[in-house]
Amino acid sequence: MPVTVVIGAQWGDEGKGKLVDLMAAEADVVARYQGGANAGHTIAWGGENGAPAQQAVLHLVPSGVFHPGTACVIGGGVVLDPVALLEEIAMVEGMGFSVEGRLFLSHTAHVIMPYHKRLDAAREGTADAIGTTGRGIGPAYVDKYARSGIRVVDLLDRDTLARKLRAAVEQNNTVLRAIYGAETLDVEAIVEEYVALDQRLDPYVKDTAHYLHEALSKGKRVVAEGAQGALLDVDFGTYPFVTSSSPTVGGACTGLGIPPTAIDRVVGIAKAYATRVGHGPFVTELEDETGEFLRRVGHEFGATTGRPRRCGWLDLVALRYSARINGFTEVAITKLDVLAGMDEVKVCTHYRIDGRETDRFPADVPSLERAEPVYRSFEGWEGSGTDATRFEELPAAAQRYLRFVEQETGVRIGSVSTGPRREETLVLEPGG
Repeated sequence: MPVTVVIGAQWGDEGKGKLVDLMAAEADVVARYQGGANAGHTIAWGGENGAPAQQAVLHLVPSGVFHPGTACVIGGGVVLDPVALLEEIAMVEGMGFSVEGRLFLSHTAHVIMPYHKRLDAAREGTADAIGTTGRGIGPAYVDKYARSGIRVVDLLDRDTLARKLRAAVEQNNTVLRAIYGAETLDVEAIVEEYVALDQRLDPYVKDTAHYLHEALSKGKRVVAEGAQGALLDVDFGTYPFVTSSSPTVGGACTGLGIPPTAIDRVVGIAKAYATRVGHGPFVTELEDETGEFLRRVGHEFGATTGRPRRCGWLDLVALRYSARINGFTEVAITKLDVLAGMDEVKVCTHYRIDGRETDRFPADVPSLERAEPVYRSFEGWEGSGTDATRFEELPAAAQRYLRFVEQETGVRIGSVSTGPRREETLVLEPGG
């Protein structure tokens, strides 16, 4: 049962959308397993012979949608913003790609409501802000695990929806008014809005777990697409500066309803350097001209929020940790071209905490905040490698850098991205 899971190995924004889009050409199904509209997956293609390149940013629709023969699944582990999904479907269809009969939405996915967004914004306005996107993701997951959430299946029955919504809105209005002094919401207006949204979502709703099991029983190839990255995992990330779900490999099983025995390939994606959005520890962060160079050349601004990303050198302590907890069978390195033209390239091999060196990734934020990076320096290189068709055609110094990463992580590099377009990717065969 061939399932490939694609996981961000850092703090998100590693280029998962591009790789999933590339894999989708040979996949039968691409399935998104967690997160919500706080994820932004950028895909670009074309542009040969002077023709304009096409580009799209997806937030909920799986990154296989631009391959007409590929089915797309939004699993039950996703928290759904119906308005955002319908807008995205309209965008995709406006680009000339039909989703009819090949985009399926789990009936068990939880729905983001207006009060989730209002609560998210209110909390981010306090001293306890963690730097969320304000899309209501965290509060929606809170309701899910408090067993008070509203699922897609609840939208099918107006009476059930109205009963659940009245209770939820009344409770959340009390919190908004009493704790945050925020504006309250009109429950009847929300009921009317979401009943109307259900009628538009109906054609996409499906028992997606059953659909995926049927596909796997027929030998179909499935790519499971995560959002965010392993270091933002609610259990294994830099808590509390994390997302509200599990971007790690276990999240693919619980978010889609597939067994772990169905997974035979786990691809971790890491930039050739590192970035982070929002608050939280970042051991290799560069708050100098080099960090600004990476931000400017790498166009490091959030695809969802437009916020500038924090930039730093590649952190192998963190990457080794991600590889261990996810069982990466290979690593994809993206944005190698951004490092071109630098005189020196560094990579963090160890941390120094309270005077002692370690190759372990600490579980607590205070230790990470005290950690000093121990670097290995490499000679820089000229040339982005964008035109390379084989690994050996990359600049020699870039090859040495990549082989060191491979050696230190113990995981082979399966692909190298040298530009934003799907065509600007080197796929390496085992042993290549």
